[in-house]
Amino acid sequence: MTNLKVPAALLAASLVIAACSEKASPLAEEVEAVSVPGAPPEGAEELVARGAQASDERQSDELVEFAYAYPVEAARIAKLAAWLDNDRETKREALIAAARRDRTAAEKGGFPYRQHSHLQKWERVTDTPRFLSLSSEIATYTGGAHGMLSFDSLIWDRTRARLLRPMDLFTSSDAFDRAAKDDLCARLNKAKERKGIEWDRSADGPFGECPVPSAQTVWIGSSDGKHLDRLTIAIAPYEVGPWAEGSYRVNLPMSRAIVDAVKPEFAREFLPLN
Repeated sequence: MTNLKVPAALLAASLVIAACSEKASPLAEEVEAVSVPGAPPEGAEELVARGAQASDERQSDELVEFAYAYPVEAARIAKLAAWLDNDRETKREALIAAARRDRTAAEKGGFPYRQHSHLQKWERVTDTPRFLSLSSEIATYTGGAHGMLSFDSLIWDRTRARLLRPMDLFTSSDAFDRAAKDDLCARLNKAKERKGIEWDRSADGPFGECPVPSAQTVWIGSSDGKHLDRLTIAIAPYEVGPWAEGSYRVNLPMSRAIVDAVKPEFAREFLPLN
């Protein structure tokens, strides 16, 4: 498929859907960055694509706006790059198919079609000798009143040459939830207060429940490039408040309780907060 050139600012705007107010994504809660310089692995046994470069695919026409990028650290791992390339094309095809259906419906209904979009960028969270941890923000628009922001997370395990999700590192989602929920609720409440929002925790309130940690997007990072000792939970709009409230990125301490919930095969990769 031919990639058409779009403005360079497409992904530089933090993947916020721009151009008009009805496409604008809500502002995310500002917290300290989870990404830190990591220590690139030496002598990794995985199949490495020598001379690989970061991938940045873009397309824009009257039907769709599409962008998908991933960093050079991911491009160097052949299996991971192949997975990301397949994910990119799957999402591009799904976007185009949905856009064509909606454009046909708009023409039949006599109302204007609005360009659909999917803007996604994978970034390195950390790069340790065993793990490459990636985070992603995804901005989408399908013709409604406003766009939507969501998140994703991937971990490449060099030891086993396999792709993992964060919960794969823990004995169970329930174990992770028990270890993380209290800290998440307390820090989310403070994040809301910084926005001037009083959290209605009443049982009959639409957003009264504290979110389940494992049901959100979990980003795992490192401060020393060797051990996993940082944890961020990304919460999309509508999860804990109306769309206008925006999204949240809540940093949690890598507590002893969280580390105790890690599977034995990964335990030595984690470093709890003292």
